[in-house]
Amino acid sequence: MEHKLKIHATTCDPDFGIRVSNFLNNVGIGVSNFEYAVFPGFCDVHVHFREPGFSYKETVATGCASAARGGYTAVCTMPNLNPTPDTLEHLNIQRQIIESDACIHVYPYGTITMGEVGQQLSDMDAMAPYVCGFSDDGRGVQNDQMMRTAMEKAKKLGKMIVAHCEVNDLLRGGYIHDGEYAKAHGHRGICSESEWAQIARDLELVKEIGCAYHVCHISTKESVDIIRKAKAEGVDVTCETGPHYLILDDSHLQEDGRFKMNPPLRSKDDRLALIEGIVDGTIDMIATDHAPHSAEEKSKGLEKSAFGVVGLETAFAAMYTHLVKPGIITTERLVELLVDNPRKRFHLPIGLDFSLWDLNKQYTVDPAEFESMGKATPFTGMELYGRCLLTVCDGKIVWQENT
Repeated sequence: MEHKLKIHATTCDPDFGIRVSNFLNNVGIGVSNFEYAVFPGFCDVHVHFREPGFSYKETVATGCASAARGGYTAVCTMPNLNPTPDTLEHLNIQRQIIESDACIHVYPYGTITMGEVGQQLSDMDAMAPYVCGFSDDGRGVQNDQMMRTAMEKAKKLGKMIVAHCEVNDLLRGGYIHDGEYAKAHGHRGICSESEWAQIARDLELVKEIGCAYHVCHISTKESVDIIRKAKAEGVDVTCETGPHYLILDDSHLQEDGRFKMNPPLRSKDDRLALIEGIVDGTIDMIATDHAPHSAEEKSKGLEKSAFGVVGLETAFAAMYTHLVKPGIITTERLVELLVDNPRKRFHLPIGLDFSLWDLNKQYTVDPAEFESMGKATPFTGMELYGRCLLTVCDGKIVWQENT
């Protein structure tokens, strides 16, 4: 049958289209004369695969399967594990699981501080050759001098500081955005300053030290403004936001743990500012912060459920449906956000990595279909366009839709 493939190029691999066409021809995959799209393997620099220590939430194997179903062939795994990867010995426990169980490329982070408690630097020297960067994700580094020392060490090692920015003293027991929904329903709110104040502090340190710095999951309009200004001044900073922050805000909240994540869904003005940051290039990449928990942990409402939602299997379709189809960004810009920018910033190679999509396929998000052990997503029941039919990593099929 005639192949009518739209192959979306990547600046990471100038021969991408030729290599994909040759692969499909060689393996004899039958593609009907309906128009399909091929994308380079997506890259998510912010996921939680929960091993070692929390395999009842997710494993490296199930996390990779989830990623592959969503078109991802490379992910960077956050270090809030047990044991935390704060020494080479601890990191090697995770590396052995990855070597054994991963079907895609998995790049671990090392922690910034021992145990992620902010008191003592991790063994950054020993871990540096084996990690994609250093992060205390889940916690902000509270002590200014500790962050300065970490940045100096990271610069010396040629590694990036990847910061979860959160001022503990400003949290005040909050668990959703300190906005209209919180006030109307008697919930304790998390103020926006808890995020942007630490970003501002860190960027002053980056100006002084000159290290490479990346901000995790920004959610506020102030964060966008601060990072935009820093970039204009030549500061070596990049940042990410997540699909849920671009599509939803606190007006969409329900009394359900699948709407609880950290940072929380903010206001409509924040959401619009994030979209503006995507359009003008202030925000460099989209990362899911895929954070699976058990059904029990997510069944306790907004106040008592664990923070975190899953996102690898819905990210592309959500962004295609809500940003590309309405004409807010182009498909090419989405490829930059999901492929080129994260791979270039984190120095992650791409081999024969791609996914095949039916962009005209409309469906309803049903977490029961997920490969991830985590099922909590604010997109449940949402109508999306774009179904991943096939994912190839290093020339091997790692996901194929049953059709």
